[in-house]
Amino acid sequence: MHSIPTLTLNNGVAMPALGFGVFQTPPTETVSAVQTALEVGYRHIDTAAAYGNEREVGRALSRSGVPRDEVFVETKVWISDYGYDATLHAFEKSAAKLALDTIDLLILHQPLPTRFDLTIAAYRALEALLADGKVRAIGVSNFMQEHLADLLEATAVVPAVNQIEVHPYFRQPDVLAADALHGIVSQAWSPIGGITFYGESGRTSTLQDPTIGEIAARHGKSPAQVMLRWHLQQGRSAIPKSVTPSRIGENFAVTDFDLTDAELAAIDALDTDHRGGPEPASMTLEAWGRPIPEA
Repeated sequence: MHSIPTLTLNNGVAMPALGFGVFQTPPTETVSAVQTALEVGYRHIDTAAAYGNEREVGRALSRSGVPRDEVFVETKVWISDYGYDATLHAFEKSAAKLALDTIDLLILHQPLPTRFDLTIAAYRALEALLADGKVRAIGVSNFMQEHLADLLEATAVVPAVNQIEVHPYFRQPDVLAADALHGIVSQAWSPIGGITFYGESGRTSTLQDPTIGEIAARHGKSPAQVMLRWHLQQGRSAIPKSVTPSRIGENFAVTDFDLTDAELAAIDALDTDHRGGPEPASMTLEAWGRPIPEA
């Protein structure tokens, strides 16, 4: 039995590789889901201002009785709050909703390529929050290689994490390589391909994939467990989400088996290069901007 691996970020901060995500989890279900995750053993919770459930995550943390310094809490600034002063205020809103003085990892949710000047200003605000000790690490989400290159050129602190869509049907190897080159941890959202449906290619879901199913049967594990193990063995962070207690527990039980090199390669080979989430290049304030409520 291995324990959940810890990844050391590029500023020395330790982060549990496996986190619990609450993307698309309704606020009414978030408290119980996060409490269940903490009871199961998760010590890394991922939320975002745009998810509308930071307050409920904070409530679950306070009710859980788990000491604050034992839980790694990550949240994201939405594009509507980009800009130096707006992003400083976005931290205040998130911290108040989470009922936390310090956020472990604060990241920019999208690159916003049409207003990258605002993205740069937002990231500089993250740098200031880091310098002030209000956040322990900073990063980005959905940044492609060109966005990373432009950000690194204009700012001082290399992001600790880049949270991107990664699963067996969409691996983004070029982005993974760019992250690795700069010492940035790649963190997989939709790590078991839950957002994607591949009807046009005759595939429905990674969970029904025959290759993954065969590997799962060989190890006496579920397809979801195999995919999460694949991420962890390849050095990524992964943040599965569920509101079902049995699945929350199942997704955490991924440390008592190892995939072979051949099995990892077989999963890699399933890549369709087909994105399930929105194109980062399509992120505009006009299409995606929406106000984030005050705390």
